[in-house]
Amino acid sequence: MLRKRYLNLHFEIVAMSTTGDKILDTALSKIGEKSLFTKELENALERNEVDLVVHSLKDLPTLLPPGFTIGAICKRENPHDAVVFHPKNYGKTLNSLPEKSVVGTSSLRRAAQLKRRFPQLEFRDIRGNLNTRLKKLDEKEDFSAIILAAAGLRRMGWENRIGQILNPEDCLYAVGQGALAVEVRARDQEILDMVSALNDGETVLCCIAERAFMRHLEGGCSVPVAVNTMLKDSQLYLTGAVYSLDGSDSLKDTMQTSINYSQQNEEGSSDDAQYVGITAKNIPPHAQEAAETLGVELASLLLSKGAKHILSVARQLNDAR
Repeated sequence: MLRKRYLNLHFEIVAMSTTGDKILDTALSKIGEKSLFTKELENALERNEVDLVVHSLKDLPTLLPPGFTIGAICKRENPHDAVVFHPKNYGKTLNSLPEKSVVGTSSLRRAAQLKRRFPQLEFRDIRGNLNTRLKKLDEKEDFSAIILAAAGLRRMGWENRIGQILNPEDCLYAVGQGALAVEVRARDQEILDMVSALNDGETVLCCIAERAFMRHLEGGCSVPVAVNTMLKDSQLYLTGAVYSLDGSDSLKDTMQTSINYSQQNEEGSSDDAQYVGITAKNIPPHAQEAAETLGVELASLLLSKGAKHILSVARQLNDAR
């Protein structure tokens, strides 16, 4: 995308592995989730070995290390979760799988919601990258299906493996899911200006609301927090929920706010104000502020209804597992 915009610049891609890529036999929620997929890349950024790093936004903590910022969030891929079925179950849905069928997922968020929605099924941990998990599904009889992010499958060119897309009634998605974030050094104005061209306004505002919601809840990989956002007719809608590990206890609500925003005809921000770790220079600051306030207010509403208790119990139970 940058090469198309800046024909006179040379961009070198440096491939890197992270701790999260290497530890494939332990649930993510058990291995100290902060910076699991980001630390090695941020170290290279700090040492000036690279000028920008690309992450899945859902891997980035809502509090970034000092000196870093998200300089761009690209247009979001489908943020929903997808079901990939064992070859013997082609054509089925989760609802039509035989009772006691085993479904694999490495996500507490997915497991909590799906246990609640499909109590007739069993849910078990499955770890590994996409190739590994698909291989485990196809070559063994351990799982009838597995749950993965639709965005990952589409980016890898494996959209044909998607047997079912889970709608918000079945499963809300993770904060930032489906969006790519470009992290840069906060003081590097030249790089910040360059990558800001990649910002997709709607995606940025939705993700600011989601990240503000999670930060105010103090959520993370070790607790089931889920969202669904939509920007329509100048209204930003945010649905947020928290769940107990088994899905039996939950709180869910929706709020909205007016967003007067047009990427085409409004000037962006001249300063470097950050909203939940994001510096979107070409997005009007008042729109970003409204999105952040929406996330905080929805989190405050759920906390007032008892979300803190649900999350603290979930965290304790997960730590004890």
